[in-house]
Amino acid sequence: MSDQKKADPFKSFIAGGAAGAIEGAITYPFEFAKTRLQLVDKSSTQSRNPLVLIYNVSKTQGVSALYVGCPAFIVGNTAKASVRFLGFDYIKSLLADRNGKLSGPRGVIAGLGAGLLESVVAVTPFEAIKTALIDDKQAAKPKYQNGLVSGTVKLCKDLGLKGLYAGVVPVSVRQASNSAVRLGGYNVVKTMIQQATGTKPNEPLSSAATFAVGSFAGVITVYATMPIDTVKTRMQSLGADKLYTSTLNCFVKIFKEEGLLTFWKGATPRLGRLILSGGIVFTVYEKMLVIMN
Repeated sequence: MSDQKKADPFKSFIAGGAAGAIEGAITYPFEFAKTRLQLVDKSSTQSRNPLVLIYNVSKTQGVSALYVGCPAFIVGNTAKASVRFLGFDYIKSLLADRNGKLSGPRGVIAGLGAGLLESVVAVTPFEAIKTALIDDKQAAKPKYQNGLVSGTVKLCKDLGLKGLYAGVVPVSVRQASNSAVRLGGYNVVKTMIQQATGTKPNEPLSSAATFAVGSFAGVITVYATMPIDTVKTRMQSLGADKLYTSTLNCFVKIFKEEGLLTFWKGATPRLGRLILSGGIVFTVYEKMLVIMN
């Protein structure tokens, strides 16, 4: 992240958007596999191996099937990253000390605020569209696969505003915890490296170091926040309103009927995506700021 005392809102927004778009396009197959695995019924004999799932889907339905819901994901990821970095840099500038440094706890608070902001503004509706399209694709008679734009428009009409925000509670909890862990962790490790190497707070790390720190932050984020991510996916699946009465009910029902480990179903592909995305997002973001400065 940029450690300047006063972050330029426009630059944070543009740099974050570019990072989100590039990361989303590169890592989407992992997101597809994670979502499909989270939607698999316990009684299904379908393989839980994400690589096998990706192979089978591309073999039987074509490689393009791995990108079902991708446009909505990229648009949402772009908006999400723009809002996230804008919010984080702004909150961070308010909490940083006179030297532009941010303590670990304050970094977590800044990440928490950024996560809540992005979940309401961008993540919830686009995640709902992506999850519903992936869920619909595996139905016997898909309803929303007849054209990229027309299918998505029809889905949005059918879901309505209430449907698009059906998972706002689990999404907000997930994004707040994601950003708190990811951005807070990134900020702590980056600060440690800067102090060890004598780098000033407002100077970016090398591309390799930025990628490594971002990937490490992604690993921590996956295992810490996977349960709420699984609940979020179930709440946004088609017909979820008939299965679950609330976020808490969804959590309890999954635990009782499918077991504790179900909450980490899809962790492997999500880990693959967040290791890549963490490295890509932070690297692109830092380099975009350097270019614009």
